[in-house]
Amino acid sequence: MKRKIVSFHQDEEQHWVARLECGHNQHVRHNPPWTSRPWVVTPEGRQAALGMELDCKKCDEGRPPD
Repeated sequence: MKRKIVSFHQDEEQHWVARLECGHNQHVRHNPPWTSRPWVVTPEGRQAALGMELDCKKCDEGRPPD
């Protein structure tokens, strides 16, 4: 299910995590060549990504907010 990004924070290992409008969190790592998300490594890139939709597997599974 597509959900919009509303904010970002870092986890205990300093990886970026997106907070989605549904209340779930999702890691948004830039780890080429497997995952290419260069926008996540700069404040400007993260700011521009607010409102972007990501697939939320937790919503698909009917899980409660994080």
